[in-house]
Amino acid sequence: MVEVFDTHQCTLGEGPLWHPKRQELFWFDIEAMQLRSAVQVWQFSEHVSAAGWIDRDTLMIASASALFQFDLLTGIRTDIIELEADDPVTRSNDGRADPWGGFWIGTMGKNAEPGAGAIYRFYRGELQQLYPNITISNAICFAPDQSCAYWCDTPTKQIMRQPLAANDGWPVGEPEVCIDLSETDYSPDGALTDSEGTIWNAQWSNHRVAAYAPDGTFLRALELPAAQVTCPAFGGPEFRTMFATSAAIGLSGVDDGKTFAATDLTTGRPEPRVIL
Repeated sequence: MVEVFDTHQCTLGEGPLWHPKRQELFWFDIEAMQLRSAVQVWQFSEHVSAAGWIDRDTLMIASASALFQFDLLTGIRTDIIELEADDPVTRSNDGRADPWGGFWIGTMGKNAEPGAGAIYRFYRGELQQLYPNITISNAICFAPDQSCAYWCDTPTKQIMRQPLAANDGWPVGEPEVCIDLSETDYSPDGALTDSEGTIWNAQWSNHRVAAYAPDGTFLRALELPAAQVTCPAFGGPEFRTMFATSAAIGLSGVDDGKTFAATDLTTGRPEPRVIL
């Protein structure tokens, strides 16, 4: 069921994005400062980690200093807004477009300094901090009925549920714990939801992507050859393929850091377009 999609061993693979217009998977090797696809690699001079699509040939990319437009055909970068540009300690980490055309992005210390990061939302030209004092931002994704967002600070081992306003997607009220892994050996990393609202969460050092019901009940897990699975993405025909990135950092296994694909687990959804 699980196959190797790309044999390149990323030091820190992250941020997979299936572009629905191009029918193509993009992902990042954060430590190598690269955006990758199956056929091309783009090199940057700073850490890059997450993306959304603006149009067929343009991505929004989150870096250590900014959110920027990136033209896939020309390689031209055009900055949109600064992201902790005056803080040399931090870099971007997990991020995802929301159903209203916004983009949530988390930051973290480059050495996971406690509380150095935050989670933000970019929406219609403005960047607003939502949650400060984040150590490792992860698991940012959205319910298909647009009722809530999910996110986590990995060291807490708790994935939070945040109610959202129906008209514009801004948080309403306080987040609450949805999935509590604090008494387990599982560490939540990147996540996304499928068409039924199931939360699929990559779990660092645990060889798996685990599925949870919207109420936090564990359903099942997809086992992967790589130990440090970092983030899933849905794509392929009818969004029946789950891709997953992984990290080779600190490991020497033959499959660590590779990008994987598994078919017919469930049906995913296309990522929303980012609206500038």
